[in-house]
Amino acid sequence: MALVKFANGNTNKVFKPAYNDVFESFFNADPFLSKSTLNRNPAVNIAENENEFHIELAAPGLKKEDFKINLEQNLLTVSAERKEENTESDTAKKYNRIEYNYSSFMRTFTLPETADHAKITAEYKDGILFISVAKKEEAKILSREIAVS
Repeated sequence: MALVKFANGNTNKVFKPAYNDVFESFFNADPFLSKSTLNRNPAVNIAENENEFHIELAAPGLKKEDFKINLEQNLLTVSAERKEENTESDTAKKYNRIEYNYSSFMRTFTLPETADHAKITAEYKDGILFISVAKKEEAKILSREIAVS
C-alpha cells in the first residue's frame, strides 16, 4: 500500500476549486490568519557527534533574555516569550492607536540516557539558539584499531 499526498492535504480543492478559492482568498487576506503567524514553533535542527548533541533553534528577533531553558529529569524544555506595545498618538486629529504584539513558544526534547545533564550550554547568536548537551564519558564511542592475528 502506498501513501500519496493528495492536493496538499486539501481534498475539497480538487473537487470544488472555485468554491475553495473564494474562501481561501477571503481568509488569507488577513495577515493575522496566515500560516506563518499561526505556526509559532521555530524550526529545529538536531545533530550528534562523538562527544555531544547539538540543538539549533531558529528564533530570529528575540533577545537572549527572552529564552527560558529548563531541565527536569530527562526533558529539556526551551521556551520564549516576547511582548511589545507600540503607542502612537496625534493630538491634532485626536487619534490614538495602541498595538500589542505577543508571541511565545515552547519546545520539549527528551534527552537520551547517554546525555550528561550537568554539561549543557546555550548560546544565542544571529537569531539561532545553540544548545550543546555533552555525552557521558561511558557513552562516548571509543574508536581503536584492532590488530588481526
